[in-house]
Amino acid sequence: MADSRTHSLYHRRSDWEGSLPRDSAGGRLTGARRFPRPPAPTPADHLRALMALSRALSDAPDEDEILRLAMDHIAAAGPYRAEAGYLKVGGDLVPSPRNGRAHASAVGRRVRDLAGRDGPVTVPGRSWGRALGLRGLEGLHGYLVVTSRSRPSEADRSLLATIVRHTAAALSLAFAHHRQREDALELHRLRDERTTLQRQLISVVAELGYERAVHSLMADVAASSDGEEAITRALHRLTGLPALVEDRFGRLRSWTGPSRPDPYPEPDPVRQDAMLHAVARQAGPVRVKDRLIALVRPHGEILGVLAVVDARDEADGHTVLALEHAAASLAPELTHLRDLAEVELRLHRELVDDLLAGTDEASAYARSEAVGYDLHRSHYVVVVQWPNRTADDSFAQTVGRAASAVGMRSLLTRRSDHVVLVADDRPHARALYEALARETGTRSGTIGVSAPCDSLDDIPHRYQEAQRAVEVRRHSRERYGTTFFDEMGLYRILGPGNDYRELETFVQEWLGQLIDYDSRHRTAMVKTLSRYFDCGGNYDETAESLAIHRSTLRYRLQRIRDISGNDLANVEDRLNLQVATRVWKVVLGGPG
Repeated sequence: MADSRTHSLYHRRSDWEGSLPRDSAGGRLTGARRFPRPPAPTPADHLRALMALSRALSDAPDEDEILRLAMDHIAAAGPYRAEAGYLKVGGDLVPSPRNGRAHASAVGRRVRDLAGRDGPVTVPGRSWGRALGLRGLEGLHGYLVVTSRSRPSEADRSLLATIVRHTAAALSLAFAHHRQREDALELHRLRDERTTLQRQLISVVAELGYERAVHSLMADVAASSDGEEAITRALHRLTGLPALVEDRFGRLRSWTGPSRPDPYPEPDPVRQDAMLHAVARQAGPVRVKDRLIALVRPHGEILGVLAVVDARDEADGHTVLALEHAAASLAPELTHLRDLAEVELRLHRELVDDLLAGTDEASAYARSEAVGYDLHRSHYVVVVQWPNRTADDSFAQTVGRAASAVGMRSLLTRRSDHVVLVADDRPHARALYEALARETGTRSGTIGVSAPCDSLDDIPHRYQEAQRAVEVRRHSRERYGTTFFDEMGLYRILGPGNDYRELETFVQEWLGQLIDYDSRHRTAMVKTLSRYFDCGGNYDETAESLAIHRSTLRYRLQRIRDISGNDLANVEDRLNLQVATRVWKVVLGGPG
């Protein structure tokens, strides 16, 4: 009965092929009239058939019947054909009566030459062939010679090895029967080995089934157009755990499953970098708190994070396998998106570079439409400078993300020490600065915004205004934040393009004596006066900012009156002195 059951499982294809209509020469018709191909055996089919084979081998009356069963059912292991079988009798290898005659002598010589080892066998028309030894505790019992039209997969070879082990175990039992069960304890051990092999077979088939399910699902994901969402959906279905994708900065891109945080936590740049470096130092997925994390890093570059939320620590080997396959499927998707972003950034940079240098309107309008940006509106030029960050592509992308996050539509480029945005609306006074502070983890940055620009020809001049706004902010008491050029008041006339000789004359007229005094005596009278004006004439605040005592400040201010001959109580003198200190500091490069 077991033989008939396994035989029916493994001969579905041959029965189907035998039912195909044939032409006059006996060949199968291959035209329009084709019959549907039956489905391939499932892992469950493999398991049932191999279990039946195992029972049949154990119940076989002698060695010849065991070898016949193994040869009849060798196709259970995959795309195989049993070419020959041999039993070791009296020190010689005796061929099975079922051996084919076409290559019998050549195959027999090759098997004997192997002298008990496994090895390759060449059979015409078959690209892969192996002679597999049937070994027991007493040594070699015989051989199975198996061939295939193509190289078997790792899983198929594992199943074939299991059948070989079962056949060898059955032969060992048969020989033990012939010795009239001389050693009952040994027989018991062999039966235990058979049970272990059956359990291994169950495990192999189960693993094979799960791995095939993972491969199939990920292939469907690769063929879909849903990108990251398709991958998190597939991973959630395979593991039953919430699955998510974050970019390398910790921002959520996709989530499938329950318990999604709302709002999603704002990432901490320092902690995120530390986490990425810690995970990158280990092989495979890594547990970080309640998450099992896999980095998406083709060619070593981290593009994102794929994770499952496993608060109950339930993840097993299947979860790890699914996560690794999903990360491998996600890598091409993120690489493609990264490449698109780089191309878009390069096109933006080239356009903005030309706008800042001055370019013809027709070309600029055409190129802006190509990148999906409307240059026909009024614009503002925004300069972003963060002293602790190099203005490289990474920082430019950071600025672009922050601008998008606060709703700014803009084009972007970078210079040696700052990033430039051409925005189609006036930026909010603090939104971009606060977003960049969160992105960079530091508030030590400066943003300058030009006056509105209604013509493309004005953009180079507006760029200078934005740079001027940054410069004025950097020399102010509050060095960090956002400065709008059209709110700078008097300092608007102190920008590039004005006559510096006139400015120098003005400074010399009002501060010359104090500058000379500072130079001769190594004092800081001009700096004290400038800080006094910056603090609005407040004695306590000025003294604190200069780290001097209030009485020291009073002494210095009196010396300033004596040296310069100007009265700080006089409105005109006070205005001119304040303007002179500003020109001295901001335009002529005096100490900040």
